[in-house]
Amino acid sequence: MRQLDTLTDEKAYQVLDYVEFVTSRYAPKETSVGSLFTRFTEGVEDTLRAGKVSATAISETMGLLNKAVGVLNGVAAAGKSVASDIVSAASSATKPATAEGGETPPPPPPEATPNSGTPA
Repeated sequence: MRQLDTLTDEKAYQVLDYVEFVTSRYAPKETSVGSLFTRFTEGVEDTLRAGKVSATAISETMGLLNKAVGVLNGVAAAGKSVASDIVSAASSATKPATAEGGETPPPPPPEATPNSGTPA
């Protein structure tokens, strides 16, 4: 790693491109697609590298993006938790109450109303 620090940006890019090539060629294929945020950060990194941006600028940008991805993943997890709480609350509110012993209580009898319109 120290040897990479002494290289010029152009040579460092060549080394990184070679490492990426070897990895894509010989590394075991990943089965997971990766999150949307991860794919976005990788795309930004590739764009910066293609634009000949300095390695330190790329490193700082990627550090910032990784922190942002961590925050967004936390927000997404919190949103999923809230959504599942709402669904469970709604489903428990629609279930009929059960009597002791786990049986559903019988429905109440219909109330008789005076002058219901039926002849006596």
